[in-house]
Amino acid sequence: MTILPLDPASNATPGALRAFLEQCRAAAEKDGRTRLASISIEVAPLDPLAVLESIFEPTELHFYAERPSEDWAVAGAEAMIAFEGAGPDRFAAAQAFVDDVLARTIAVGETGRPFGGPHFFGEGSFFDDVDPGEAFPAVKLFVPRWQVSRTHERTIAVANLMVEPEADLDALTGKVWRAHAKFRTFEYGNVGVPDGLAGCRGVIAGDGETGNVRRRQIACKQVPAGGAEDDRGKTGIRDPDTYRTAVARAVEMIAEGRFEKIVLARCQEMSAAEAYHPLKVLNALRQRFPDCYSFSFANGRGQSFIGASPERLLKVEQGTLQTEALAGSAPRGRTASEDAALGGALLADEKELREHRHVVASIDRRLATLGLQPVHAGRPGLKRLANVQHLHTPVSAVLPAGVRLLDVLARLHPTPAVGGSPRAAACAHIRELEGFPRGLYGGPVGWIDHRGGGEFLVGIRSALIDGGRARVYAGSGIVAGSDPDREFAETELKFKALIESLAD
Repeated sequence: MTILPLDPASNATPGALRAFLEQCRAAAEKDGRTRLASISIEVAPLDPLAVLESIFEPTELHFYAERPSEDWAVAGAEAMIAFEGAGPDRFAAAQAFVDDVLARTIAVGETGRPFGGPHFFGEGSFFDDVDPGEAFPAVKLFVPRWQVSRTHERTIAVANLMVEPEADLDALTGKVWRAHAKFRTFEYGNVGVPDGLAGCRGVIAGDGETGNVRRRQIACKQVPAGGAEDDRGKTGIRDPDTYRTAVARAVEMIAEGRFEKIVLARCQEMSAAEAYHPLKVLNALRQRFPDCYSFSFANGRGQSFIGASPERLLKVEQGTLQTEALAGSAPRGRTASEDAALGGALLADEKELREHRHVVASIDRRLATLGLQPVHAGRPGLKRLANVQHLHTPVSAVLPAGVRLLDVLARLHPTPAVGGSPRAAACAHIRELEGFPRGLYGGPVGWIDHRGGGEFLVGIRSALIDGGRARVYAGSGIVAGSDPDREFAETELKFKALIESLAD
């Protein structure tokens, strides 16, 4: 990426903006290849989720992620340039796309700030390929037309636009300049955001021309269980007896030596009289789970994958990798003493410890194949969330030269915490035992920045929102000694938070 020494804040004139775009067009004319122009500026404090909600359009791609406990949030919408892929080499192909786009990117402004400069927001399905008609492809990356982020009360807005060799510079300058002014005085919910930095409609999605975002009272109901098919023809609802039978069969397969661990998920179908607003559900989740990643990925066709995940798949920053093992669960107590007793029992539970060791050992092996030397404690600690506590082992490693974020992601996903161990043997049986398409459940969701850093979470504690229907997912790790009733109860506990948020 080329970074020009132009400060758009101190040179905030249409003439300076047009001069920058002229340089981008000249570069495009030189080799006949379109350039991505990226402009980053600091603006007055904004809530990225409120901005995204104010201009929400079901027909536009969007990405949102936040971790309140770490005081950061980022939103981006409308694809300026995008990539889709599938197959065993999908993440390598995605990396090639990133490299190509950055090679023809010209940026100015606050590119050195957290979330400054162009970002690639992405998702990956659990499996390398997806079934026909699924809501999301096996992998997708996109650079948004606009992006806004908050870290420790500082807000960075980013505009991305394509500059072609024959670009109309006067028109581009006008769009970006109007949007630049709008973001400096952004008002939530009652004004439109012009094309350019936000690239959004002149009227905010809502009640027609008034621009007032609709606030719905939604009456939710749970669709009866029993393996019924939804309107996309996919078996999605797992009744209790079916799940217990699948767990019992998995335990038999473990005893037969086919694998050591397998994660089996359930899904429940919810319905409402009116369409769910995915970002309003997400707002409820971020309030309830400040220690989790709140996230939303919309496909631009009316469907959104949202959730509050407790699990980081990986983070890369300044050449250092961070990942974690999160496996083994127990409920939270109603009192401090009950909570401590449940946590202590979890730390001493041989079945839960064995499940956790599978995850840690697998992470170690996979990182070693890339030349990394993982560092972590010998025994797990506890990660306490609002409604559940987990065995938790943070893992770190220095990235060797030439190893990049997507290289590591391809090796780590899926971890035994969402797939099983050995990975190939366990994952080969997930579809037959679960009986429904996972889609993005258990898959990576996150971003890559222009410096090669980024962060991906694991798409668990999640739901697929589709109009007035929501498919909610939860899973449990099955090892030798797993009890079907206990594993069913664990999934019920994990379902609870999302179901309650959908009913709010």
